[in-house]
Amino acid sequence: MSSNPTRRPETDDNNEERIKRFLATASHDLQSPLRHIAMYAELLLDDLEETLDGEQRQSLRMIMEKAQAAQRLTKALMSLAGGTPQVTPEEVDLQALAENVWRELTDETAVRDATLESRGLPSLRSDPALLGLVLRHLLTNALSYRSEAPLHVVIAAERQEADWFIRVSDSGTGIDPAYRERIFEPFWKLPQAGTVPGAGLGLTTAREILAALGGDLSLEDSDASGSRFLIRLPA
Repeated sequence: MSSNPTRRPETDDNNEERIKRFLATASHDLQSPLRHIAMYAELLLDDLEETLDGEQRQSLRMIMEKAQAAQRLTKALMSLAGGTPQVTPEEVDLQALAENVWRELTDETAVRDATLESRGLPSLRSDPALLGLVLRHLLTNALSYRSEAPLHVVIAAERQEADWFIRVSDSGTGIDPAYRERIFEPFWKLPQAGTVPGAGLGLTTAREILAALGGDLSLEDSDASGSRFLIRLPA
């Protein structure tokens, strides 16, 4: 029984509406600064390219390319929030994508004792920005809920008939059986000591994105030795 009988439980429709509002607002607010970052980086390249050394030019190009990629991603999220997902499929090297996302995350979090292992990751046709965001959410989850031992993450893929199955396994703290039905709920986070940053939308958003890509996300297994998430994507 609820400890607060006056509180009305949220319906799935209410939760979905909250997600859409959150995604739409955040994506819209990011568009302008991202556009300006990309524009000024391009201007600097045009004006100063002759005076810059190779490393400086590469840094500016990286800023411009990352800002442009983030623009494409926020537009895709806005369309997802609007109920008309804008998916741009192309050939994606999953190995390179996973390594790139992992490198960015470990640089951002300054985690130096975590390792990534990949097994049989294919090239497949999907939206690289959206699929990259799915991996980012799953890997962020692993880095956030790691144990005291060095974290080890394994990404493995296998094809079964018309689908690719991609498993993301970690050696983290695992998920209590009492919470396994709740981890995909919006704005809900695993209770644990310390503060885990974020709005509690990572797994929810990842599942919504995969649905737009024709796939799905589930928790396949979890215990004290870690968790294993399963991504299904059409081949």
